[in-house]
Amino acid sequence: MPIYEFFCQDCNIIFNFFSRRIDTETHPNCPRCQTRVLSRKMSPFAVTGRAKEDGGMDDLPFNESKMEQAMSMLASEAEHIDENDPRQAAQLMKKLTDMTGIELGNGMQEALRRMESGEDPDQIEAELGDIMSEEEPFLLPDKKGKKTGGGRPMPTRDETLYDLHPESGDQ
Repeated sequence: MPIYEFFCQDCNIIFNFFSRRIDTETHPNCPRCQTRVLSRKMSPFAVTGRAKEDGGMDDLPFNESKMEQAMSMLASEAEHIDENDPRQAAQLMKKLTDMTGIELGNGMQEALRRMESGEDPDQIEAELGDIMSEEEPFLLPDKKGKKTGGGRPMPTRDETLYDLHPESGDQ
C-alpha cells in the first residue's frame, strides 16, 4: 500500500497521499488551495540509481539530484569537522549553498560571515537569534533560477496522510 508525495507550487507544500493500490497516474488537487493540480514528487527513499519518475520533478524549486549529491558529500565531510572551530562549520554551510543553489536569509548570511571570521557561535546566536528566528533561513530560487522576492522558502511538509482515492470504494 504505497504512500505518494505531491508538491503544490502555489502553496510550497509537500503532501502525502495513501493509496490501497499502485497508482502512478492520479494527480490530486491541492488539499489547501483546492485549485492547483499537484505534481508527483519522488520520495528520497524511493530513488535507486538514476531512476526518475515521469512528470514529478519539474515544479520542485530545487534540483533533487544536486541536493542528494550535496548531502552525501556534506555527510562525509561532517564526520571530520572540528566542532570547536566555527570556521569549519561555516565553510561546510557555504559548500551546501554553492552546490544546491540554496540561498541564505540575511540573518543567516551575517551569522556565517561572523563564524568565518572566528567569532563564538554562542555570542552570534545571542545577538542574532531573534533576527534569524523571524526570517526564512534557507531560500530557494524559483525553478527558472531567478530569485522570487529574495528567494523562495524551502517547501514545508504537511504531515497529514490524505486519501488518494476518497471517492472510490477502493479505500
